[in-house]
Amino acid sequence: MKSVLFVCTANICRSPMAMGFLRAKVKIDLADWRIGSAGVWAGEGYPAASYSLRAMEEAGINISDHRSSQITKEMLKEFNLVLVMEKGHKEALKFEFPEYASKIYLLSEMIGSYSNIEDPMGSSIVDFIDTAREIEQIINQGFDRIKQLAEGG
Repeated sequence: MKSVLFVCTANICRSPMAMGFLRAKVKIDLADWRIGSAGVWAGEGYPAASYSLRAMEEAGINISDHRSSQITKEMLKEFNLVLVMEKGHKEALKFEFPEYASKIYLLSEMIGSYSNIEDPMGSSIVDFIDTAREIEQIINQGFDRIKQLAEGG
């Protein structure tokens, strides 16, 4: 089974949006995928940010059932691919869990870049929509690489 874990800071904005976009992209064979999200400094059980919900609704995707989760060692073990939004997330996870370093990438690395997906928290709905579009574009352009790495082993 292909598996991808998206990671951001609080798990209420970027990673739930990325999870929503990938689930929508693979909806035909969703049974072959495990797609989750978590945060490096997340509280447990919070819904996605209201502007995240609105940005995703504009894209035709409902993430209203999302609830935040703190990343755990067990999650890193269970998923074949971990896609983080910022360089700091990648560095923190590789430091904390060096045994899983080989499966941790920046989302932007899926299209040959090495850049952060900026956190729109505290910004306007326009910034959330721009972030959602950026995430969607990377997932679409980098889908073949995501699929390959998500297969693991």
